[in-house]
Amino acid sequence: MKKITLAIAATVMMASPAFAGDVAAGKAKAAMCAACHGAAGISAIPMYPNLAGQKVAYLVKQLKDFKSGARKDPVMGAMSMGLSDADIDNLSAYFASLK
Repeated sequence: MKKITLAIAATVMMASPAFAGDVAAGKAKAAMCAACHGAAGISAIPMYPNLAGQKVAYLVKQLKDFKSGARKDPVMGAMSMGLSDADIDNLSAYFASLK
């Protein structure tokens, strides 16, 4: 049973996308996010979502969707346009690291 569980876990991990974001670099880049999402990823404004503690894969997907136009929002579309893939990984790692 132990071997089966390990095999399943290894398969799931290999099937998951790898995100190698740098938390420190993400923190440095996150200043632009603070106005709407809060300095610690907790928004004081109800219409803006909290980012702290969200899953890395979720944050990456949302930012990439805003950047590509797959998800429409005039503010986030503009904010995400200047982000590289590394910036997106770093920001996602940073916000995911917050409690």
